[in-house]
Amino acid sequence: MTAAAFATTRATRSTARRAAVATQDRDPLVAARTAFFNIWSGPAGERDAAGRPQDDLVRLLEAEYGVRPRTVPSGDGLGVRQEDAAVAALRRAARLGVSLTPQALLAHRDGGPWLRAVLSELWPQTVHLHGRRHAQEALRATLTESPDAPTTGHLLDLAVATGLTPLTPAEAAPVAHHADRAVRHAAWRYLHQLPGGTAHLPDPSAAADAYERLLLNPPTLVLGPREGEREGRVVAQTMLLGGLDTPGQGLSGGMAVLLGGLGDQLAETEGIAGVITVVTAGHEDLAADGRLAFERRTGHWVLRLPVDTPRSPLPTETHRHRTALTWWAVRLLGCMPRPLDVLHVRYADDASLALAEAAEQLGAASVFTATPDPHRGLADRHAASDPGDSRAAQALRHDLHRVFVADRLVERADTVIGIPGRGGTRELVRHYPHLAHLSGGNGPSAPPEGIAPYRAAPDEQERRRAALAALYQDGTRPDALDAEDYDLPLLLSVGRLHPVKQQDLLVGAWLETGGYSNSTLVLIGGSPHTATEAETDMRRRIDTLLADVPQASRRIALLPALPNADVRRLQRALAARPQEAPCWYVCPSAKEEFGIAILEAMEAGLPAAGPQRGGVAHYLRDGVNGILMDTSTPTGLMRGLRRLAHISDDDRRRYATAGQNLVAERFSVTRMANELTAEYVALERR
Repeated sequence: MTAAAFATTRATRSTARRAAVATQDRDPLVAARTAFFNIWSGPAGERDAAGRPQDDLVRLLEAEYGVRPRTVPSGDGLGVRQEDAAVAALRRAARLGVSLTPQALLAHRDGGPWLRAVLSELWPQTVHLHGRRHAQEALRATLTESPDAPTTGHLLDLAVATGLTPLTPAEAAPVAHHADRAVRHAAWRYLHQLPGGTAHLPDPSAAADAYERLLLNPPTLVLGPREGEREGRVVAQTMLLGGLDTPGQGLSGGMAVLLGGLGDQLAETEGIAGVITVVTAGHEDLAADGRLAFERRTGHWVLRLPVDTPRSPLPTETHRHRTALTWWAVRLLGCMPRPLDVLHVRYADDASLALAEAAEQLGAASVFTATPDPHRGLADRHAASDPGDSRAAQALRHDLHRVFVADRLVERADTVIGIPGRGGTRELVRHYPHLAHLSGGNGPSAPPEGIAPYRAAPDEQERRRAALAALYQDGTRPDALDAEDYDLPLLLSVGRLHPVKQQDLLVGAWLETGGYSNSTLVLIGGSPHTATEAETDMRRRIDTLLADVPQASRRIALLPALPNADVRRLQRALAARPQEAPCWYVCPSAKEEFGIAILEAMEAGLPAAGPQRGGVAHYLRDGVNGILMDTSTPTGLMRGLRRLAHISDDDRRRYATAGQNLVAERFSVTRMANELTAEYVALERR
């Protein structure tokens, strides 16, 4: 019996014996998950809230959470593909704790990325339950059957992940020279763990780049607090997408600002001995800066895990690097003078799973910050897509994979915390029904996120004047405005250039509402030198919009990402302008889980307008300390801009004052560090 058939039969028999628990939620993903985690095996739902059929989504949900799916050959388009059925069955087996044999799992070794990913997740449990000898024999039989198969690298990664040695060093040596980078790198990691294996590695001089040189000759680092230096927990926090010191560029956003300030503050908090912020570095990053670790502030280190991409991996590619990231994390975090006590991950992807696995191997407790992403809006997002669009189909499967990854991170975590939305963590529990039992039925705790205090420079006033002068130097420049427009109202938006941030929709709404005739618009974000594909595409969209309204180009400025201190200084300078030249901070994002940039603008004294969807509504109350906008459509955004234009000066000042007071009272990084420290101190090493 295959793994898919076994898991389906086991799940169906098990759930059929239990009482059915129905759900009235009309979001098919929520309905499926609520039913599943309440032990109900019926179908996941048939229509979305608007009554439109969602065939692809519903069929995939039925396969993963509900009845046994009807499978059809790939490409038929009339049901669940054979591989979808296998992925769904294995995910169901993982959620139910079903034990699969090594042979049953390895039967799926030739599958696509989502099948290989769930196979990797189930493999350690299979080794534990069926024995290392049995698993090693199964791996050896599969490897020697087709020694040059494309799956060889993945099979060796399974061996590395569980410390198995199915091949001798001499047998693995030919694979170490494989033409495919991923395969030979897997062989190098495998040889590193074998007695005498390093003798069969290529000489580091043969390495193609900085990443390969490090992999062939991994360094021994000295980072973290030493024994006896300070009492408390040694904590690692992760930011595996983007760079820590380049917010607004590429994949780096508010999380970089948050974790940089939080790490600095935790290092000064009683109960914490030291903090390591874990980031990633591709081979271009490593070529520019070969350091793998450095002390950012006293007690706060940055650890750069090497990854085989030019720069940080894209979210859709992290599954390719899972075993490598675990291997690097265990090797580098494991050589610290003091053992790691707690590891905190914050994003539902395979890179976070890799670090959660590293925590288990290192004996550290793990913490996961759960958010309703990509759960929130998944059904609506894919209902609007073209069923015949292969990219849309791939995006749907990627989103469902991330939902599974989030469940596995919850399963692995010693503590789950949430980011509160409107109504606290109720929305989170709606998307994670298995978290409802925490805190007496209220769901997980939700320590407030916060921002670091702004530190004024000795020549602060002069720097503010210079920032304004640079902004208003010349409207013919793409990054500046005309000095004669200084007294016009200004809309400011800060964030990485990305489709989810919707800067193009903001520009379009500003143009459509005629905002360019009586206001200016300033966007800050994007790499100043080497733009990513997403940044280039966003700039192209904005240029296309402006081409139709050439007179608006002098009243819009697109600045590249600036250091956080420079952004906050400019916000203060804009907030201090005369009453006749008001400035609004506008966040047009489709969603924000929290919105660090919004909080920073409010703290600077700017009135803020943010999206209704997501976590912003938890603290930004419409008509009290800011404005909430419907950013889900261009029409909603235009309606929001028209509303801003008609808000009185008195109300605008009232919103700004209320927002500034709110941040000072509730959203300081000190309070965040204190509450997280209480969570960390309560945990024990495994």
